[in-house]
Amino acid sequence: MKKTLLAIILLIVAFLNLNAQPAPYVILVSFDGFRWDYVNRGITPNLDMMQENGAWALSLQPSFPSKTFPNHLAIITGMYPEHHGVIFNEFRDPFTCEIYAIGDTSEVRDSKWYLGEAFWETAERQGITTASYFWPGSELPDRYRHPTLHEAYEHERPYPQRVEGVLSWLQLPQNERPHFITLYFHDTDTFGHRFGPHSPEINESIQRLDGMIGLLYEGLDKIGMRDSVNVIVVSDHGMTEISIDRLIDIPALLKNYKCEYGGSAPVLMVDAAKDKEEEVFNILKQNENHYKVYYRKDVPEYFHFSDNPYIYDIVLIAETGWSLLGGEEYDHDKMKRIHGDHGFDNHQTDMHGIFIASGPSFKKNYSTGTLWNVDIYPLLCKIFNIFPSANIDGKLERIGFLLK
Repeated sequence: MKKTLLAIILLIVAFLNLNAQPAPYVILVSFDGFRWDYVNRGITPNLDMMQENGAWALSLQPSFPSKTFPNHLAIITGMYPEHHGVIFNEFRDPFTCEIYAIGDTSEVRDSKWYLGEAFWETAERQGITTASYFWPGSELPDRYRHPTLHEAYEHERPYPQRVEGVLSWLQLPQNERPHFITLYFHDTDTFGHRFGPHSPEINESIQRLDGMIGLLYEGLDKIGMRDSVNVIVVSDHGMTEISIDRLIDIPALLKNYKCEYGGSAPVLMVDAAKDKEEEVFNILKQNENHYKVYYRKDVPEYFHFSDNPYIYDIVLIAETGWSLLGGEEYDHDKMKRIHGDHGFDNHQTDMHGIFIASGPSFKKNYSTGTLWNVDIYPLLCKIFNIFPSANIDGKLERIGFLLK
């Protein structure tokens, strides 16, 4: 009887193993600052190929503010910046006066700033090996908070080297090979800021990044994995033209008041003494032209930008294309040198990015309207058939229809 029972158990285990689905492969590629309409310029043959063979959105709406680190974290955690904690590229903890800044390696690698669970944390906890060839938050020192394989960010690392690094990971022995990989390129953000979104230089940048997709697929062909890998190309935000003629000097308006400023040119936070806060707000309200001013509690709900203690009590949001002086990230001299910017109202289409996905998990030649970037995290969980974190803002029902 015992032998018969053991034989039945072994047969069941063997049947389950035969029918177990192999873990999928996903490469999540970020093109920083790649605006939604850059793919409509007739200069992206490799992204066009992905659209024909996969699923793509008219645009990808970023979270607010539409800045780089807040949105890379929104994508990878499924949480709005007010909830994952990184509310700007640079901001101050008003309680400790510590400053988070993307150029400060020690702070960028300090876990205390990151309140959300990144997808690689979710995946690793459920048995999926992950890797990152650059992504904000991927360099945290805590073993359970970073991917198994990860590269320390190096801004000048040649792009082909990044692609080759990803391909080399996919050639590791089966039991060491990552199934989820991130890959990051900054090019269109850099040239969009420097020359603007309608310049010849940005078109060259668009073509460079499209070439990296071609290089990636060539490599997947060579190692025999093209049909096995899902490639998802996204961007964190778009870009719009700005001008030195569209500046508003907020400290000049408040010259008689001692205030702390935080945020950036598109979104400025003001911290005034409590007994002067109403006066400061009223001055800003009286001069409200090409910007809107709110108390933090009154910031419109559709921005999802009030539920965080790091947000100052007064928030100014510039009209798209206008800039507010006062924040740590910008000064008058810098504004003379740049012709494009982002961070504005995330519903404005200039701020939207791209979403294009191709591979065995996705429908073919399927297009949809605008997607939300916080929904990418639950989409990844669905692809890998794992449980998402319980406190995310993303919703699978808004994006899951892209899957077969």
